[in-house]
Amino acid sequence: MKLRVLFTLFLAIALFFAGVTQDAKEIIRKVDAKMRGEESSQNTMTMKIVRPTWDRTVTFKSWSKGPEYSLVLILAPVKEKGQTFLKRDKDMWNWNPIINRMIKIPTSMLSQGWMGSDFTNDDLLNESSIVVDYHHKLIGEEIISERNCYKIELIPKEDAPVVWGKIYMWISKKEYLQLKVEYYDEDDFLIKTEIGSKIKDMDGRILPTYFELALKEKPGHKTILTIETIIFNKPITDSFFSQQNMRRVR
Repeated sequence: MKLRVLFTLFLAIALFFAGVTQDAKEIIRKVDAKMRGEESSQNTMTMKIVRPTWDRTVTFKSWSKGPEYSLVLILAPVKEKGQTFLKRDKDMWNWNPIINRMIKIPTSMLSQGWMGSDFTNDDLLNESSIVVDYHHKLIGEEIISERNCYKIELIPKEDAPVVWGKIYMWISKKEYLQLKVEYYDEDDFLIKTEIGSKIKDMDGRILPTYFELALKEKPGHKTILTIETIIFNKPITDSFFSQQNMRRVR
């Protein structure tokens, strides 16, 4: 009888923790789909890079289809206008019309800043799948920007092609909004924090449209990313994401 009770208790505990793990992954899956679109997304963004003595602004268009494909076109400033970046599966390229050169971006450059910003090539180009490449664990709940949020820990899977050693995400319970993210290196040191705000209706979805990314060890260094327009799930063919299209997309 005691063994049966202990077995039942053990089973209940195991099912509880399995449910928590599944819930954490499902939460991340929902927020990822909400930000990217279930099939595709097309958007225009403005990125302001702020430093203690200067700042500059980059405007770009981007198209994505699932985690496999993405294409980015620089619209401004003038000296960088027309540059494109392509990701197909695990391969990435940069096309520079000024020097008429196609450059393959090696995986060793994933951690480098994109266009001189505090967002890495992995953040904005490679877009490592936060659903597929990480283990997820619900570790608590907190209030962020007056919203009840899940706090979820993401630990990369072994041999996953990711930059970060650990990520914490705060996701609102009601609308699955990504309101705060902390990025840690492999030594468990906090590198940067991203805060999402200015929540608006974008193509029928309630989303944060303003993301401020600040570096912990570099006061006065930050990057502000603003979503100007976004369209979800408009059909895009796989052939759109090609080296040929990098040269002609507008």
